[in-house]
Amino acid sequence: MNKQRLMQQIIIAILLGIITGWGFHHYLDANQTKDVASYINIITDVFLRLIKMIIAPLVFATIVMGLISIGGSSSVGRITVKAMVWFVIAGLVSLGIGMLMVNLFQPGVGLNLVLVQQEDVNTGLNTSGFSLKNFISHIFPSSFVQAMANNEILQILVFSLFFGTALSYINHKSQKISPIVILIEDLGRIMFRITDYVMSFAPIAVFAAIASAVTVQGLSLLYDYGKLIGLFYLGLLLLWAILAAIGFFFLGHRLFSLMKLIREPATLAFATASSESAYPKTMNALDRFGVPKKISSFVLPLGYSFNLDGSMMYQSFAVLFIAQAYNIDLSIAEQILIMLTLMITSKGMAGVARASVVVVAATLPMFSLPEAGILLILAIDQFFDMGRTATNVIGNSISTAVIAKLEERQGDTQQDTRHGEIAREDV
Repeated sequence: MNKQRLMQQIIIAILLGIITGWGFHHYLDANQTKDVASYINIITDVFLRLIKMIIAPLVFATIVMGLISIGGSSSVGRITVKAMVWFVIAGLVSLGIGMLMVNLFQPGVGLNLVLVQQEDVNTGLNTSGFSLKNFISHIFPSSFVQAMANNEILQILVFSLFFGTALSYINHKSQKISPIVILIEDLGRIMFRITDYVMSFAPIAVFAAIASAVTVQGLSLLYDYGKLIGLFYLGLLLLWAILAAIGFFFLGHRLFSLMKLIREPATLAFATASSESAYPKTMNALDRFGVPKKISSFVLPLGYSFNLDGSMMYQSFAVLFIAQAYNIDLSIAEQILIMLTLMITSKGMAGVARASVVVVAATLPMFSLPEAGILLILAIDQFFDMGRTATNVIGNSISTAVIAKLEERQGDTQQDTRHGEIAREDV
């Protein structure tokens, strides 16, 4: 009910924002519209700060808890490798499709937006003092506290990997749950709750964002939004087709049974824009499909943090759309570097409302792209969120089923090998 009410509020906020912005744009001159838009933007600026506030502790808590959940039986390492290989390949495919669609159809070209407060920013990507060497060195933190204070996502991720691995080892050796594990688990729950609090202001921020944009740009901006949404869902259809084709290669005609079983959780995820709401039904669908519990209970939660196909495609769409809207020309090499960065920063953000917006907001300043561009997509993020969330559910379901099939084949192979060894011993 809360999700439905939030969506209704956002739709109302969009309509009110369009009407309010059109009124200001129609009855005020150019200078007045800019002044009014700057005051309206105060609301969205506050909302942006609240989003940034949750980034560092949320990444730390989710990554550490994900690493702790990996510990267990001897097959965990083998399953993890298979899962991560799938996640990386699927992520690259998702980012690549998003990059291809935006470069091919160029939905942001023609908006010709300009920076209001950062007038010294060039129309091209600011790469002064930037090199691959400096970028790689900057990934590793010299101080975790400083990384947290500056919201350095990549540095927080690196520290979280070391911390989570060490904590998982100590927790396993002690044969009891460490108080630190309980503390970090509670930290994750607290950050999820804070995220819910922040997102309760989303309708107000949506109203302000779209009212400000329409006030300055007029209703012509809505055409560009419609084009972007249409291209995004076209890209999702292409991604679904590729995932289904790979799934069919491993599962054969059983893929159709799987798609029928996950239809309900995917629809629920689409309607609520929440992967968490679809988690129990997805788990149940995989059980009915025949995936062993020991695999589905490990791979599916892991996928919720590392296999966000729809979200990563959205992020590539959003970042490149913002660059095009501000007439920032990115080379293919720069776009690939941004995509690889998104591949890293998107991990560990599952289960958080509007997590992809958080990732985009954190990635933009890394490449000197205007953070104000996040306001362009904030107003229509609900429509993106529905599609990308359903895609995440579909991608995780297929990956879990495929990994279970590979484990089944490997188990059969190992059993045949043992039978062969016994036969040779008998001879």
